[in-house]
Amino acid sequence: MISIKQLNYALAVQKTLHFKKAAELCHVSQSALSTALSELEKQLGIQIFERDNKKVLVTSVGRDVLRCAEKIVLQVNDLQGLADSQKMPLSFPITIGMIPTIAPYLLPKVFPVLKQKYPQAKINVVEEQSDALVDMVRAGEIDTAVIALPYPCEGLLNLEFWQEDFYWVALKGDERAQQKEISSLEVNQSKLMLLKEGHCLKDHILDVCKLSGQKNSHDFGAASLNTLVQMIQCELGTTLIPAMAKEQLINENSELSAVHLNEPSPHRRIAFILRPNYNSLSSIEALAGICKQALINDQHAS
Repeated sequence: MISIKQLNYALAVQKTLHFKKAAELCHVSQSALSTALSELEKQLGIQIFERDNKKVLVTSVGRDVLRCAEKIVLQVNDLQGLADSQKMPLSFPITIGMIPTIAPYLLPKVFPVLKQKYPQAKINVVEEQSDALVDMVRAGEIDTAVIALPYPCEGLLNLEFWQEDFYWVALKGDERAQQKEISSLEVNQSKLMLLKEGHCLKDHILDVCKLSGQKNSHDFGAASLNTLVQMIQCELGTTLIPAMAKEQLINENSELSAVHLNEPSPHRRIAFILRPNYNSLSSIEALAGICKQALINDQHAS
């Protein structure tokens, strides 16, 4: 009989087009995965994959089989979710995706509150950019994801729990760093450095500052906000950061100053995204509540 395990193995090979990488993804040996897939093909009487020493290809009929497999795996996951929904919130493992401009700043605030309210909770976190997380939620590879809105995620539900503004970061020696507010025009006149393409924070900043479509000569294509802050310390320019990152990146650095961006608020909205038929909504709602409370506590502390 065909098993869910075999289907998951086949979907992993489709994703990686590599048996060794698929085995690592499924946490099994390559020989175990290969044997299971050979048995699956034997049971179906068709060849799903063409493989040699250099590459793996999905056959034409294999693509049809894998589309069907995706639906079956999602339905099984939903069945498990239905059973889990009858349990106490966060009484079962949940995998959450988070974008890099949220994860390192939100998680340290959230986990102490989470451990206090739900000590039994088992949370796994995957850090990826928004486009990858949206695809992973749709495919059922993760339960939910925390992303910044606006962002295209048609077909998914969003559970918004926070709104925040951006702060312009510069060395304290810059005369504009002494201001309480800064306009987008002043920001554009500075040597503005942004994250590389693919980070939604870059798009949000360009939209808020009305710079969409303009190419900035000082865009280093950095992969993290920490890198941008280090560039500022080297007197290479300025940047914008979200409010939740201010304490970690700025408050403990005596050389830097953060000035509120004087543009209509909020500059970005934070939300959980999930599939419409995800059956453990109560757990996601509980997580959203914890995230909101943690951020409120942080605001009061600062």
